[in-house]
Amino acid sequence: MTLSEFAIDRYDEVLALWQRTPGICIREADSRPAIARYLARNPGLSFIAQDLSGNVIGSALSGHDGRRGYLQHVVVDPHHRGQGIAHALVTRCLAALTAEGIVKSHLEVLASNDLALRYWSRRGWQRRDDIIRYSHISSADENA
Repeated sequence: MTLSEFAIDRYDEVLALWQRTPGICIREADSRPAIARYLARNPGLSFIAQDLSGNVIGSALSGHDGRRGYLQHVVVDPHHRGQGIAHALVTRCLAALTAEGIVKSHLEVLASNDLALRYWSRRGWQRRDDIIRYSHISSADENA
């Protein structure tokens, strides 16, 4: 397994990974143009994992707002789990964020994704029940 920076030319492979992984919700914000903007705005902070044949088997998007880091779509192909791939991706993202001066990061997990909820808890991430997230959509598309 190798890790490399997520470049937009690997988008189709990464999208296919997201689409075949249970618990991942794909939205308009995951379109090629939106991901290209995200990667351009957060260079060197998002990564993919590849098997020995170069196939994408994992991904982790990360970025920051100047104060806090955010991880999204930390995904490992179900057939490649249990090999430390997610740990390697997250470690790489957090190191890149730390190099940017970001020492606190957040991630979101769908409440229905029990596997992910257990994973992050086991890894020492603290579940926050003291904040409530509100969203506003400036689009007619509720899947924005």
